[in-house]
Amino acid sequence: MVAVAAAVASAAAGADRRTALAAGLAVLQFGALRWVPRRPAAVLGVTAVTGLAVFALFPAVTLTGALLAAQIALCALAATRPRRISLRGAAALCVPAPLAPVAGGGLGLPLYLLAVALAWTAGELYRTRRARAAAETRRAVAEERARIARDVHDVVAHTVSVMVIQASAAEDGFTARPEQARQALRDIEAVGRSALTELRWLLRAFRDDGPAAEPGAGPPGLARLDALADAARAAGLSVLVRRDGPGDAAGDGPPAAVDLTAYRIVQEALTNVLRHAEGAAEVRVSVRLGAAAVDVEVVDDGRPRPRPRAALPGTGNGLTGMRERAALLGGSLRAGPLDGGGWRVHATLPTGHAAAAAGGTTPPGEGST
Repeated sequence: MVAVAAAVASAAAGADRRTALAAGLAVLQFGALRWVPRRPAAVLGVTAVTGLAVFALFPAVTLTGALLAAQIALCALAATRPRRISLRGAAALCVPAPLAPVAGGGLGLPLYLLAVALAWTAGELYRTRRARAAAETRRAVAEERARIARDVHDVVAHTVSVMVIQASAAEDGFTARPEQARQALRDIEAVGRSALTELRWLLRAFRDDGPAAEPGAGPPGLARLDALADAARAAGLSVLVRRDGPGDAAGDGPPAAVDLTAYRIVQEALTNVLRHAEGAAEVRVSVRLGAAAVDVEVVDDGRPRPRPRAALPGTGNGLTGMRERAALLGGSLRAGPLDGGGWRVHATLPTGHAAAAAGGTTPPGEGST
């Protein structure tokens, strides 16, 4: 802006009054652009009026050149204000278009309208791109919150279910079978400590300056399937676990997202057995690690309850959450009763492109059991 003012002042030195006035208007016109980030609409009005005044003093100047600063202001208006406002500014800048042929000849009018259209389009594209980036950021934040909520739910729902059942068993046998009651209390302590470890890992996402992760405090996976089964056994279930495929210790297990999702599906399925399956005595957990997918199957021999136990909170959306987790990785999950009695949950989780697209992160989900 300083360079433009200096050039105009140098050109106007020794000129007549009309030229000096035009030079002053040009300085005012471009000087107003200083406030365009804060008040683009007002700057558009000022630059348009001063530009038209310059054009009136020197008709030989093209209308496109005389209103160059106004076009810059229109671009800023379209980039920072809603479309309905910027379109009004573009329409207002098109009003003097009939004056364009005075100096531009046959091409004066189309060139001026093209310049106005390009200025508005450039600003609109910038605004749209920035709005899209902001929307993606908000969506990422919402997905991260949903992911954390889903994982916290899985930890809390499973742990509380096991602890309530264990506490009930301890209370029933405290007098007649004190050793069994003490074992139940020890199981409650072990389950609670495990839940606290998982919760500490989850809540570290909210702390940028938190301490380093403790050993074993990372995200759970199929390597901790036995501990999950032990917790269910402590609650009175007979859990049989079968694995097919490479072991977790070999370092060639599934991607992290698939590993965690498979663990969460087994955890939710066992929780549902404890809460909703009447008369369930045995649960068979089968995990098959294949080259293209991980298959997870949980089958119990119980009967569905008419409604959940009053002592165990929940809203019955656990199956929805499991399906969401599987679908996020491009997989599928089916659940339903068996012909001979019992309930079956079967999930197929691809380990290829879908898992890679998830970035190896914890999949988001929502809802509660």
